[in-house]
Amino acid sequence: MTAPPEHIVLILHRLTSNGHDAFLVGGCVRDTIMNRPVHDWDLATSATPVDVTMLFPKTVLTGEKFGTVTIVLPECPVEVTTFRTESERSDGRRPDHVHFVGSIEEDLSRRDFTINAIAESAEGELIDPFNGIKDIADGIIRCVRGPNSRFIEDALRMFRAYRFSAELGFLIESETLLAIHSNAGMAKRVSTERIQTELEKTLMSQRPETAGEMIKVGLLERYVAASGKNTSGLDRIAELPEEPMLRWCAFCAILLKQGHISSAKDFLRDIRLDGKTTKACLSALEIGLFPKDRTGIKRLLSRYSVNSVRCAAAINDTTDEGKSLQSVDDIITSGECFSLGELAVSGRDLLAMGHPPGQELGETLDRLLNHVICDPDSNESDKLLEVARSCGITKDVVW
Repeated sequence: MTAPPEHIVLILHRLTSNGHDAFLVGGCVRDTIMNRPVHDWDLATSATPVDVTMLFPKTVLTGEKFGTVTIVLPECPVEVTTFRTESERSDGRRPDHVHFVGSIEEDLSRRDFTINAIAESAEGELIDPFNGIKDIADGIIRCVRGPNSRFIEDALRMFRAYRFSAELGFLIESETLLAIHSNAGMAKRVSTERIQTELEKTLMSQRPETAGEMIKVGLLERYVAASGKNTSGLDRIAELPEEPMLRWCAFCAILLKQGHISSAKDFLRDIRLDGKTTKACLSALEIGLFPKDRTGIKRLLSRYSVNSVRCAAAINDTTDEGKSLQSVDDIITSGECFSLGELAVSGRDLLAMGHPPGQELGETLDRLLNHVICDPDSNESDKLLEVARSCGITKDVVW
């Protein structure tokens, strides 16, 4: 198991040495058991928020109503939450009421899945009242206690079940899966922002095809048609680099191809992707047949943004056996010219040699760029000015 960093151990010891119980909880415990990288260390304690603020010099009451205090340390901020139970979330996000409780076992009982309902003390003792360690060993996603009540409390947990399945390579056990099918209609209570986050994490995993299971069960019916639709091809997304823009674009292209969506623009708007990703995806989908030759790719890069061309290449790589994205990245890193900004001559250079101003100037620069795209070694000022002279720098020149 991965040992917690020193600053986390110090927090645990300060709490326990002042008469409070304190434990590592949730995903960090699961990931240490699995020897996975830990990104966030979450702590649960019997201390109240007021107790915590008195023990540490710099704190922020980030969720006092819900028992959460953030301890600000030089290493990083650390969230500490008082042992609690929760009521249903009418807004699909925050519990309507929380009740502070006296034991870690009661606190663990409110959590979503057994693999996340494990606690670890400062001394390394594991508290596992719901057999989460066994479910980790068996590769199982199982709700804590009855799955129907867990999903009624928080419908986002249905998305999280699939996301953990994708990230960890675990199976969702039958009773939990049946409850997702029965309660999928409650997904409409979950905000689009939270759904987008879980869907993106699923697409970024090594099993992005799990998003297809979300579609089939109806969790994404606000955005994607489900009934009788084919979800094949989503597994190819795993072959792409772990870049959200590329994977969202490939996902969108597959949804269009399989008939799950009729408009990429509408889907991207409804799922509320950021403007940069949306713009790149929509431009990429305009490109159509992706060129196989280096010159053709550079022509694309001269017309579209780098993000758009990389997204178009990613789409092509999920439908073809080629390595389009690798070819694009090779060109980008090669230093070869594919834009006017990289051209060795400027409009000012052409004006200095007598070229008339106006529209013809832009046309000549475009022709010189085309010349360099075909002949990369010619991107030198003297060579390009000689090309311009030899052609009479007129708009009728054909390179």
